[in-house]
Order: sequence, then C-alpha cells, then structure tokens
Amino acid sequence: MIEPKIFYRKLDSLLSKISLEKSSQDYVFKIVQELENTFGYDLRIGNGRVYEAAEGEYILVYPSTETEEMAKTIKSDSEAISALLSSKTYIFDNPDFTIDNKIYSQSEYKIPAAITVRSPESRWLCVFELKSGWLREEVEFCLNAVRTYLNYRLYSESVKSEMEQAAHIQQSLLPASAPEISGFDICGRSVPAEIVGGDLYDYFDFDNDVLGICIGDASGHGLPAALLVRDVVTGLRMGLEKHMEMVYTFQKLNKVIYRSVYSTSFISLFYAEIEKNGNIFYVNAGHPSPLLFSAGVDITELESTGLIFGALPEIQLSRSFANMKSGDILVLYTDGIFERKNPFTGEDFGIEGIKKTVIENKDLTSEVILDKIFLSAFSFGLKRKWEDDATIMVIKKD
Repeated sequence: MIEPKIFYRKLDSLLSKISLEKSSQDYVFKIVQELENTFGYDLRIGNGRVYEAAEGEYILVYPSTETEEMAKTIKSDSEAISALLSSKTYIFDNPDFTIDNKIYSQSEYKIPAAITVRSPESRWLCVFELKSGWLREEVEFCLNAVRTYLNYRLYSESVKSEMEQAAHIQQSLLPASAPEISGFDICGRSVPAEIVGGDLYDYFDFDNDVLGICIGDASGHGLPAALLVRDVVTGLRMGLEKHMEMVYTFQKLNKVIYRSVYSTSFISLFYAEIEKNGNIFYVNAGHPSPLLFSAGVDITELESTGLIFGALPEIQLSRSFANMKSGDILVLYTDGIFERKNPFTGEDFGIEGIKKTVIENKDLTSEVILDKIFLSAFSFGLKRKWEDDATIMVIKKD
C-alpha cells in the first residue's frame, strides 16, 4: 500500500501533466505512458494500450508494435464493453467476464483494468494489466481521477476550438476597414469581452453620395449573443438598399428576430444614412443615443425612436433627422464603454467620460479620437479585462 501523502502528491503531478501536456494526435498515448511511469510500481499497473472506436469494434492503436499477448480488436457489442461503458472504469477480476482473454493466458498472474476516454469526435478504451499486489481502492481512485481529467481536457479543447472558429466567423462579419467616403473621416472598432461578443457595427456604402452605418448590442455576451449578431448582420446586408423604407425594413427584421430560436434575447440597433451634404436620416431601436458634436462642443443626442428588437412581435419605430456640418463629429458606442466601472469606487466611465474625451481631442482624426475613448475607458477601469463587449464608431465631417 502506497503512503497516502505520496499517493496524492504523485496523483496531483499526473493530473497537472494531463492539463498542461500539449494536445496532439498522440495525446492519449502520452497520458497512458505517464500513468505507467508515475504509478507502475506503486499500483502494480502496466502494459497500457489504447483502442480506438471504429465501426462495430475497437482497434488497437497504441502501442504501434503488437505482441501475441495483446488483442488486436475488441468487439463493441460484448457484455464486457457494455459494463465498461456503463461504469466508465472497470476492473475485470473475473476470468469468465473479461475484456481481453489474452491477459489471463500469460504465465504471470495479471488481470485487465480499463477506462473509457472520449472527445466529441472519438472514443477510446485505455486497457492496463494489474499485477499481483494491487489494491482495488487505490487503482479505482487513480483511474477515475485520470479518466475524469482526461475527458474534461479533451472536451475543453474541442469547445475552445469551436469558440475560436466562432470568433473567426464573427470577425469576418465585422468590417475589415472603414469605407473611404469623400468628405468624411470614419473609423470603427469592437472589442469582445469573451472570445466571441454580442456587439456589431457595419457600413453600407451605397455610393459616394450616401453612406449607411449601423451599431448594435445583443443582450448578454458570449456565443448566444454572437449567434444573434450573426443573424442581424446577415439580415441587414440582405435587406438594406439605398432609399429603402427603413422603418418598414426594420419592423420586418424585428419580426424575424422575435420568431427566432433566440426569442429570449433582444438587441438594440441604431441605423443611419448619411448624405454627402451632411443630412442624417436614422432609426434608433433602443440603442444608447449616439452623440453629435457640433462646433466641437455643442452636443446633440440622437435619441431612441422605438423599442429594442426582439422584445415584442410588433414595434413602433419612427425615422428621425439630424445634420452634420464641416468639423462635426458623430460618435456611436455600446454600453460596454460608458458602463465601464472603476473597481474601487464603483463609478461608471459614463456618457460624460465619452463627451469629455471627444471634446479634448476634437481636432484630431477619427481614428485618434476612437483610440482616446478606448484608452480613457480602459484606464478608468484600471486596465482590467473588459466586463462587457465594447464598440465605438467615430465619423468626422471634413
């Protein structure tokens, strides 16, 4: 019997290796080797092998060199496999009920012990041989811990990979750069709080006379919000046309969002068409009011003209109007900016924080103004991780 302190110290070291070992094609094989190297003598465990699920059977994939003492395949429909899949860890100490008869045929007394290992794409059996002197409590405890950690790691890797793929998809939906429109200096950026986010912004370059812009914020963040954003961006790009009836289009989009599988979620959205002469026609479905800075200091808030999308099957939404003159600055943002908190005082960066930053930098380019707002809000939160998705768009009229 291994001394408990030594046992737990070795087990902790093994579990750390499971968590830290670089994932690769032979990851499961390496963990089987580590288990034998760590506990081979103490637990009387050795000769680990790995079988991978195929059609109707498990095929030996490790070690690569076979011996006569190893079964090359194990039938998936055997009672022994059913028992193992049910309990996840199984010691076959009854010769009449075993996963591998060849182990019993060896000259030295040994019995099989096995665990199941799974990822979203594959299933393996890890089979070991227990030599004389093994103790059930120690072996089962060790194998169960290894199995649990190994399965968690494999599923975590898969989820992380899927989330990263979702992040790439979402980034592809956001504009790579602002359009170059004569008479305007434009910049936009979005920073998700998680791998994927629930904010959106986009440009609609109808021609050199009219620029369409939008910004939105889905409730929550993470994958559910990102899926809603994907649907909204796709719907906008398919539905928006120059000189469209924007109120009708957005009411129709609201119905689609409300009927979707994400009906428990909702999204605020601001959309505007800016003409070359500075006229702005817009709808604001419950989004934080964009700020129009005239002569650098006079500020007009482009307030809500209707409810957020997705909350109700029918919404009342109206169109409104504003005008940009030379030198005016239009700033659009999401609540991740003005709700940025100082962790010690509990205060928000606030709309006033945005206004102050823009006024102080009004003579600079849109990109620099955007950078200054982000930096000011980030520093206000003591440079800690963003608590919510943060998005800003700055448009400056020449």
